[in-house]
Amino acid sequence: MPKRAVRQHPFMQCATLWEKKPNWCFAKMTAQEVRLCGLLLQEHFGEVVERVGTHLLRGGAQNLRTIANETNTPLDLVKKSLCVLVQHGACEFGSGRRGPGSPVEYRASCERVLRVLRYPRYIYTAKTLYGDTGELIVEEVLQRGHMTMSNTVKTVADRLTHNMEEGRSMEYSEVVSAFSKLVETHFLQRCPPVAEMGAAAPSATPATPGTPAAPASTAPPTAESNPDCYKLPHVTLIGRGKRRRSSDDSEEQRGGKKAKMDSESCGDEGIYWQVNFERFHQHFRDQAIISAVASKLDQTSSEIVRTMLRMSEVTTTQTAAYTQPLSANEIFRSLPPNYSISRPILDQYLSLLVDDPMEFVGKSGDSGGGMYVVNLQRALANLARATLESVVQERFGSRSARIFRLLLRKRHLEQKQVEDFAMIPAKEAKDMLYTLLSENLVQLQEIPKTPDYAPSRTFYLYTVNQLPTARLLLQHCYKTVANLIERRLFETKENKRLLEKSQRIEAILASLQASGAEPEQLTEVEEMITAPERQQLEALRHHINKLDSTENQVDETIFLLESYIFSTKTK
Repeated sequence: MPKRAVRQHPFMQCATLWEKKPNWCFAKMTAQEVRLCGLLLQEHFGEVVERVGTHLLRGGAQNLRTIANETNTPLDLVKKSLCVLVQHGACEFGSGRRGPGSPVEYRASCERVLRVLRYPRYIYTAKTLYGDTGELIVEEVLQRGHMTMSNTVKTVADRLTHNMEEGRSMEYSEVVSAFSKLVETHFLQRCPPVAEMGAAAPSATPATPGTPAAPASTAPPTAESNPDCYKLPHVTLIGRGKRRRSSDDSEEQRGGKKAKMDSESCGDEGIYWQVNFERFHQHFRDQAIISAVASKLDQTSSEIVRTMLRMSEVTTTQTAAYTQPLSANEIFRSLPPNYSISRPILDQYLSLLVDDPMEFVGKSGDSGGGMYVVNLQRALANLARATLESVVQERFGSRSARIFRLLLRKRHLEQKQVEDFAMIPAKEAKDMLYTLLSENLVQLQEIPKTPDYAPSRTFYLYTVNQLPTARLLLQHCYKTVANLIERRLFETKENKRLLEKSQRIEAILASLQASGAEPEQLTEVEEMITAPERQQLEALRHHINKLDSTENQVDETIFLLESYIFSTKTK
């Protein structure tokens, strides 16, 4: 039967505004992903944005009137919510299903909303690489979605000046230097030009008579498609950061007009910058590979791999299976000065890395003393495999982990073979296999000798499919993070009165200290919180810090699994 032609919605042809991931950003969301997205939207943008965003995630592309009617939200609030989502790249828009002239439809991106969970890690990475200035630049751009360079520099300089001692201030030139470094290393990139976003691209192939015309592509341009994506504008910024005063608040309230005038006077009006999440993800992936090599071999091996990744970090695309080939001579010249190893020792280390079963490094040629690459796909697969083994060991014990590793290595084994190879008694091995099978971590494959599938004439083989198991664990991780966020919100709500009292007393203490109050006055204010309340506050803060730390640890697992799953789709 011939396959029926289905008209494809223009949105389904779109690549997202923030990253280029074919057929992934529009994949069907699971219930756990939508639940986690709703909690993140509620925590960062409020209940109205959460209601609109969750509705778009569940219902797909919809126009403005439909969203307002189905969410029972006033049209004005829906518009503001969509503005917030578009500003932060979590929503895109384009022509409706009926083509040009139909109402504009909006579509939310589950993947982009989930990136909010990783904001602390992005900010901490910027601080590690570029200090406090880089941290504040990334923080400001993340908080506002996108900003011009001039506004970012002024805001960051003012914040740094406010935290400095009296009489000191931050030069604009220092902030510009940090901003330039972030752009040079591709951690920041220009947003696509707004004027081109709604423009329909001409059809590549003309419609022939008798055939339906292909729908015009309404795909907004991606950041990478802009040739000036990483080109800094000529901005005239001379001056220092200003210390905020209480009298400045009234000026900031009427500040939209003033900010626009400042931007125009700097020469970068209309040029907005956003965080390049894929570059940060590439950095996280590289750090995970380096840590794995260091734990498997030694520090010198990890430094050699770090050097190879650093040399090709800007030239290697996110979907690349390997880094750019590098000769042994280039690697030797690029090693840090404190690693004073000789050339023969380097060759031995490279041979050791190539021969290692993990296969993180491969050899692609013999010119220049040998051409070497880092096998990114293989490295991600091994990291995901180690994560799965670790989860099985933590949940079911070391013997179950032994069976799991055995099945990963041998692929297909009968129950008797599992018992023999793992050296585990038959009864225990049977219980462990059935437990893993019930959790969908192990699969059972039937291979019949005859067409009637008679049990006596059928082989029953246990196996582990790494990719589906990784997807299953990823959903468990989403559920875990959602539970952690809900618990944190519950703890905060239950102790709301005590937290508000603590904040009021801290504000009073800060104002008294600024005005030079006597120590007796400060002590009197501090005693407004009783000893049991202080103890309760300490316990609450410790508990919330523990929840936050656990969220970040689970997100590291989420990142590894997402990266591995995505790498399998680009093969």
